[in-house]
Amino acid sequence: MKTTREEAKENSHNELVENLQELLEKNLDAEKGFKNALDETKNVHLKQFFKKQAIQKNRFVTELDYVIRSLNEEPKEKGSTLGGLHRVWMDLKTSLSGDKDEAVLEEVIRGEKASEKEYEEKLKDHFFPVDIAELLNKQLAEIRLTLAKVKTLEDLADD
Repeated sequence: MKTTREEAKENSHNELVENLQELLEKNLDAEKGFKNALDETKNVHLKQFFKKQAIQKNRFVTELDYVIRSLNEEPKEKGSTLGGLHRVWMDLKTSLSGDKDEAVLEEVIRGEKASEKEYEEKLKDHFFPVDIAELLNKQLAEIRLTLAKVKTLEDLADD
């Protein structure tokens, strides 16, 4: 039988891993989304941006995978069903849109805002060891930089 302290430690560990798994899943979805966006545009500048973002999300996935493994847990290997549905919606929306780049950008922006919100909520509502919190804050800062580039992307899409 576990002591109260052992049970609390196990619950804390499980909560930490669950939160990291959710962020991992979000980034797996985002990586696929950026690869999908890369295929949808003909604009060279947007292609470069989407490729850079897919690489960034892959790095986030690798970092989170490493942290989860360091906690002696097995990381998720694929994204969520919801992420897959979002990509299907993105494909449908861009196929029906007169301005595919604009439609793709809108969906990318929506996805990045959702990522920003999820990181903020996790960091606010849950305890993370200092090294993990630093990593998550660094990733959040990069997500915010991506959102800050939105105006430039919209200008490029108009060209």
